[in-house]
Amino acid sequence: MEFSNVKQVLGLKEPIRSPYDLINLGGRGISKSAVARLARHLSIGLPEMAPLLSVTLRTIQRYSAEKVFSRAVSERVLRIALVVARGEKVFGGRERFNVWLKEPNAALKEKRPIELLGSDFGIDLILDELGRIEHGIVS
Repeated sequence: MEFSNVKQVLGLKEPIRSPYDLINLGGRGISKSAVARLARHLSIGLPEMAPLLSVTLRTIQRYSAEKVFSRAVSERVLRIALVVARGEKVFGGRERFNVWLKEPNAALKEKRPIELLGSDFGIDLILDELGRIEHGIVS
């Protein structure tokens, strides 16, 4: 997995080297500023980000920049950041990955991959599809 790239995607200070670091970080919580950075990384606004995290836009707006989200929301942020890190590696950059993320995909039942980021099962589907693309397997 692309653990070290999650740090860059979210703008975190501490290194992420293993799933244990992600578990600890999820427990401590992810700040609103990291969520905003992830949204910018995906080239979406907070209104589009909120449903992916199963929170309302108003909830995000109420948080100060350094206030942290619950474990559930923080872990979803981390999973999405892992998808972003993996996707950017597979596609060779942010721009190409963001285009793929927003286009309907036949392998995903014509859903746009970004629509699936709001579900753990959807994230798994996206990671599987990225693995197939990485290995040149047409689905």
